[in-house]
Amino acid sequence: MSLPTGDVPLYNHTLSHIETWLRDQDCEQDSSDRNVWHVCRETWRAELELDTDKIIASYERLDGARGKVQRSFPYALSRIDLESAIFAGP
Repeated sequence: MSLPTGDVPLYNHTLSHIETWLRDQDCEQDSSDRNVWHVCRETWRAELELDTDKIIASYERLDGARGKVQRSFPYALSRIDLESAIFAGP
């Protein structure tokens, strides 16, 4: 499936496109809560929740630092901007 260009706001992507994009980022969909995705990188992991108007990212660092960080990213941002912000980590 071909995704819209990266400069297109995420709200102009179909759900199927968003799911493909998340899979391309090595995210895994939660088996019991279909609007939740999980991603793990070398120094952090995150739970991404697809809300009605934004993606809510809850980060946890894996380097021993304490505390969680939660950020929200509106679908009005382009896919490229969201990718840069979300997958940069906490």
